Amino acid sequence: GEIPEFFDLYQNYPNPFNPVTQIIFDVRATTNVLLTVFDIMGRKVRTLVNQERPPGRYSVRFDAANLPSGPYLLRIQMDGFTKTITMIVLK
Repeated sequence: GEIPEFFDLYQNYPNPFNPVTQIIFDVRATTNVLLTVFDIMGRKVRTLVNQERPPGRYSVRFDAANLPSGPYLLRIQMDGFTKTITMIVLK
């Protein structure tokens, strides 16, 4: 496929969700990708990705079936790029 121009993280879909959502991110150059979910208090609840990825667009499935309703923060870190989005679990 095409090599993305930027590192990026897109808003999850659907949002709000119950219990599964899709997370899409772009990797511009081979690097370690760390994708982590935190609760609103900043406690880590899940590490979704922590590995080197070559350039491309990736989709990750997040299943929150065992998590309570409410807002969660999704943070991506790769090659100096950090972005955080809010996801809502609605049961």
